[in-house]
Amino acid sequence: MYIRRGRASAAHGQDAENHGLAKDRKRVVVIGGGFGGLRAARGLRHAPVDVTIIDRSNHHVFQPLLYQVATAMLSPADISGPIRGIARHQRNTEVALADVTSIDTKQRLVFTHDLAGTYDRSFPYDYLIISTGAVPSYFGHDEWAEFAPGLKTLEDAIAIRRKVLLAFEAAEAEMGHDPEKARQLLTFVVIGGGPTGVEMAGAIAEVAHDALIKDFRHIDSASAHVLLVEAAPRLLLTYSEALAQKAVDKLHRLGVE
Repeated sequence: MYIRRGRASAAHGQDAENHGLAKDRKRVVVIGGGFGGLRAARGLRHAPVDVTIIDRSNHHVFQPLLYQVATAMLSPADISGPIRGIARHQRNTEVALADVTSIDTKQRLVFTHDLAGTYDRSFPYDYLIISTGAVPSYFGHDEWAEFAPGLKTLEDAIAIRRKVLLAFEAAEAEMGHDPEKARQLLTFVVIGGGPTGVEMAGAIAEVAHDALIKDFRHIDSASAHVLLVEAAPRLLLTYSEALAQKAVDKLHRLGVE
């Protein structure tokens, strides 16, 4: 999360009024409605400032549970909530559904493209908080993104869920014709042995060996393979070695290789 302080010129007083904000109060623009952005906005709920949260989505996502949406254990609505609803009782805060296109640090303006189909707007600020989150890293090989989606948004989770479920459907159809191809379809590779990768691999294994397998007549649970790949010496480097080993032992019991 990045915070920039500036002084918006008096010429933007009319802009502030157009946004329903008091022109004689400091204006704080928060770019991003994730954990950092909402925490910053909430921290200002009693401050004598006007806050505007700008996000390209109209909902906040509890990212730690995205893997459960990706494996069909939870629905998207279970881990998301409207940003406007979260900020409903914060009287000094407004929310804008928009994509930030540029920032003029001299004029203290944030330019946006409106995503509701109306008109593009600019937001003056005295303080600017940039909390836009992170994107997956493909180690200089962005072409991998087509075949290995990241897991940062609900859209990512839904796309992965679709791939996983379609893999089972295809394997069910292939089992009587080409068992080897069916086994290939039931091989899942998770790259990254951090918390998300470990959770994702474990969840896919549970789904493959227990939950989904009961719904298919011709798939042998032993045909499903889950591989977890990590370049570091061990999984969960940010955790103690003892905790990481417990996670490894649990993954092995679930059938993760």
